[in-house]
Amino acid sequence: MALIAVSAVPVVGAASSRDSAEMIVMDENIYMLDNGVSKLSISPMLTGKVALVTGASRGLGRAMALALGQAGADVVVTDLLSEDAPVDAEQLARYSVLAAHFASTDNVRTVATAREIQAMGVRSKWFQMDVGRPEDIREVVSQVTEAFGGVDILVNNAAVMDSLALLEHQTPEDWERDIRVNLSGAFHCARAVWPGMKQKKWGRIIQISSFTAEMGAFAQPGYGASKAGLLGLSRSLALEGARHGITVNAVLPGFIQTEAVSLHRPDMQARIRKRIAMQRMGRPEEVAALVTFLASDAAGYITGAALPVAGGADLFVF
Repeated sequence: MALIAVSAVPVVGAASSRDSAEMIVMDENIYMLDNGVSKLSISPMLTGKVALVTGASRGLGRAMALALGQAGADVVVTDLLSEDAPVDAEQLARYSVLAAHFASTDNVRTVATAREIQAMGVRSKWFQMDVGRPEDIREVVSQVTEAFGGVDILVNNAAVMDSLALLEHQTPEDWERDIRVNLSGAFHCARAVWPGMKQKKWGRIIQISSFTAEMGAFAQPGYGASKAGLLGLSRSLALEGARHGITVNAVLPGFIQTEAVSLHRPDMQARIRKRIAMQRMGRPEEVAALVTFLASDAAGYITGAALPVAGGADLFVF
C-alpha cells in the first residue's frame, strides 16, 4: 500500500481521539468519514507529482525511486549506466572504477527499477544521463517536461566516491571529476528544473550529501569537499526558493548497506559497525523514507535543513 499523509482537524469538546473520527483505507481507495466531531483527511502523499532521481540504478538511488513511486509519484529514473545500453569498459574505468565494476555485474537496474515503478500503477521512464554533462541534463529535463509536464521533485543522488588516495597522490583530474559530478551536477540539475518549479509555485529539491560533509572524508578530499559544498548549495537555493514554494534540503546518510559498501572486506565492515552508535549499518529504505517525507506537503515548512541518517556515526563513539 502506498504511503499516506494524514491531517486531522480536532474539535474542541471531542470526547477522545478515538471518538473524534473514523477512517477506512481499503484496496488503495481512500475514504474520508465525518462523524460530526472532526474530520480526518487521508490521501496518497505524492499523487500527481513527478520525481526525477539521479543515480538510481542501484543502492540509495534505486531505493528512493521505488519509495517515491510507492508514495504515488510518477518517477523518472536516470543513471550513467543502464542495462539496455552498451558501455566502453576501458573508457568507463577511466571515468569511475566503481561504475566500471558494477557495469560488469547484474547490479545495474535502471530499466528494471522503472518497470517496477510502472507495476505500482504510476508512470515511469528511464534515461541514461551523465550529470557531469550539462547538455545531458538539459536534454533529459526537456524530454521529461514534454512527456510528464515538468519535474516537481528532484533528488540529486548521483555521485562518485572512488578516488581514494592521500593528498600527494590525488591528481587534479580526480578533484575536478568529483566536483563536476557530485557538486556541479547537482547545480545543473537544479538549474534545469527550477523554472518549471517557479512557474508551478511548488517544488522539492533534495540533495543526497553525506555525514562526511560535516566530519571530513579521510583520503577523499574531492568527495568530502563536494558533499560539504552540497550543504552550501542547498541553503543558498533554499533562500531563493522559499518565496516560490520551493524547498531545498540535504540528507546526510552515514554507512548504508549498499552494493558499494558490500565490496568492503568482512573485517572492514565489522570495524565500520563498531564505529556506529547503533552498531549496525543503515538500510537504503531508511534513507528513502526521509526523502519521501521531504518530498511531501507534510514537509512544506522545512527548508535549508541538513538531516543526518547515520545511526549515530556522526557522534563520538568509543
